[in-house]
This record gives sequence, C-alpha cells and structure tokens, in this order.
Amino acid sequence: MTGKIMGLDYGTKTVGVAVSDPLLQVAHPKETIFRDSEKRLRKTLARIEALIQEEQIEAIVVGLPLMPDGTEGERAKKAREFADRLKARTDLSVYLQDERYTTTASDEELEIMQVKKEDRKKVIDQLAACHILDEFLNRSREEGSKKEN
Repeated sequence: MTGKIMGLDYGTKTVGVAVSDPLLQVAHPKETIFRDSEKRLRKTLARIEALIQEEQIEAIVVGLPLMPDGTEGERAKKAREFADRLKARTDLSVYLQDERYTTTASDEELEIMQVKKEDRKKVIDQLAACHILDEFLNRSREEGSKKEN
C-alpha cells in the first residue's frame, strides 16, 4: 500500500475516524461522525466518502467488536455489515480488526490526561479508531517482516 489508511470505530450513535500518515507508521485522530439514527447510514457513508477523497485514502479498517472470549455477537455482525456496505460503496479494500478493549484503553488514556468526563465523549471514539488502526498497522508490519525472513 502506498496511500493512507482510514480506521473506523463503528457504533450505533457515533463513528470514530482515524487516518494513518502516508508512510503507514502512525494513526492520527480525525473526527467523530455523529449518527442521527442507528438504522440510517446515508449521511455517515457520505461523510466517510468525503474524507476518503480529502485524505486520499486507499484502504479502510473497521473495528470488529468481538466478545471477550473471541466470539462474535450482534455488534460484530453489524460491524461486518457496515464493512460490506463500505466496500460496495467505495470499492476500496476493507479490513476488519479486533477492537476488544480499545474504548477502555482510550478512556484510561483520557483519564490519565485529566480530560473531564463530559469532554471525553467528543474524542473517545477517535482515539478508539486510532487504536484499531495502530493495531492493524503493527500487525501488517509484523506480517511483512515475517515474509522477509
């Protein structure tokens, strides 16, 4: 891959967005898309498409909310459906990344930074998207170095 990758933390009320640097080393928080309704995706998809154009995105990583034991529940099913819609609509490669504990880790980071609880809601999904994307980038680098050996 030569372009940037977008990471998404998909939720019923919000979608956290993160974008990698062009060298695929680091994820940066971009924004939180607030959803009007859990059943409606048109505005959310349109905003993601606009960001794809603005940021010159070449692939997307969607967080897959697995259960603690690694099985998939209803939220994982919805994330898979969302990823399928993204792929069909954007024609980009869409990957799924285990997102267990990314929101918890993000909340702990914000607590350490002494961000007030009411202010955390504005950025927590962006941070979770960063964790999802960082984990994907790290895994991709590890798999790449294994192939070289």
